[in-house]
Amino acid sequence: MLPEIVIDLKKVEHNAKTVLSLAHQAGIEVVAVTKAVLAEPQIAGAILRAGVKMLADARIENLERLRRHFPNVPLMLLRLPGLSQIEDTVRLAEVSLNSELKVLRALSQEAKRQGKTHRVILMVDLGDLREGIWAENLPELAQEAQNMPGLIVEGLGANLACYGGVIPNAKNLGQLVELAGELEKGCGLHLKVISGGNSASLPLLVKGELTRGINQLRIGEGILLGRETVKRQLLPGADPDAFVLRAEVLESQDKPTVPVGHIGQDAFGETPEFEDEGWRRRAILALGRQDVPPEGISPRDERLKIFGASSDHLILDLTGAPELSVGSVLEFNLRYAGLLGAMTSPYVHKRFVNTRSQNPEFRSQNEIRVYPEQDNELLPY
Repeated sequence: MLPEIVIDLKKVEHNAKTVLSLAHQAGIEVVAVTKAVLAEPQIAGAILRAGVKMLADARIENLERLRRHFPNVPLMLLRLPGLSQIEDTVRLAEVSLNSELKVLRALSQEAKRQGKTHRVILMVDLGDLREGIWAENLPELAQEAQNMPGLIVEGLGANLACYGGVIPNAKNLGQLVELAGELEKGCGLHLKVISGGNSASLPLLVKGELTRGINQLRIGEGILLGRETVKRQLLPGADPDAFVLRAEVLESQDKPTVPVGHIGQDAFGETPEFEDEGWRRRAILALGRQDVPPEGISPRDERLKIFGASSDHLILDLTGAPELSVGSVLEFNLRYAGLLGAMTSPYVHKRFVNTRSQNPEFRSQNEIRVYPEQDNELLPY
C-alpha cells in the first residue's frame, strides 16, 4: 500500500558492519541509535546481526519495545531521564546519560528499590548548548554522584552538532578526554567510557584523527543512511539507499508556477514566495507534511523537482519526464529529517526487503521478502 518506505535490511546490516569495521580499527565501541526508526525490531535485529552489542534510544516507549524483542541486549537511554521516568529508566536501561544531581539522586534511590546497579554517563556541554554539565561544575557533581548507592559513574560523554551545530574536533573532544583524566585524578573515579558523540564524529574516525582516549560513539545516521552528519558525505563502502520512499501520482496537469490571486498565509502560517517558471506539468502525490518534510527527501529521478507540499500532498515538476502520469509510482531518497518523518508517520507503510543489488528494483517480487508486522513476536538476530 502506498505511500510506503522500503527498508532493505541487508543494507542496514552492511552499513552497521561498515561502521563497526571503522570503529574497531580505532578501539571504539559503537552504540547503535534506533530513535529515527522508532526502534523497529526488524531494523534493530539487522544491526545486532552485524555485531553491535548495545542499542540506544531517546524514548522510554522505544526502550520498552527493544526490551520486549531483545531481552538480553544492553540498552542505553539516550535522552536525559525525567523525574517522571526514573522507575522505567532503571527497569529498562542498563545505562543512562545524565547532567542533573536531582535526577541522579532519584536514580540512586530507584536502583536500590529495584535491587539493581544502574550505570550513568555524565554529559558535558562542550559548547553545542544542548544537554550537559558546564565543565567548571563537573568535579562537584561527579564527586557526589560517585558516592550514590546503586549507581556507577561509568564515564563522561558529550553531544555535538545537534542543536548548535558545533563540529567535533581535536580541541573540544580533547577537552572531554582531559576532563576525564582530571576526574580520575581528583575524585578517584575509574571511567570506563568516554563517549565522544554521534555520527558527526565519523569524519574524524574515517581520517584516523579521532582524539585518543575516546572509546565510544553513539551512531544512528551513520548506520541507517550510511552518512556522517557534518557534510552528509557517504561513508566509504556504505549503501546510501537502505531506505527508499515511494508514493503515487494522483494528478498530473499543466498549470502555472505562480498562484492566481492575492497571496496570504498558507496552511502552516507562512507567506509563500514563488518563482515564475511559466507553465509546467505538475504532479500531486499522496504524500504530505504530515508524513514527511519535503526538505528531507529528494527524487531518485533527477529529472524531477519538488515544488513544495501541503499537509496531505507533495507537488512535483514532471515536465522533464513526460512518460510519468496518474498512477505512476515515484521514488525518493531520504535525508535524516525525511527518514524520521516517514518512519514516524502511521500513514507511511513499512515494507522490508533483503537485497543488496547495485540497482535495486523494488517491484521485482523475486527480490522481496515481506516481513510480518506482529510486534509481539521475538525476532532472532
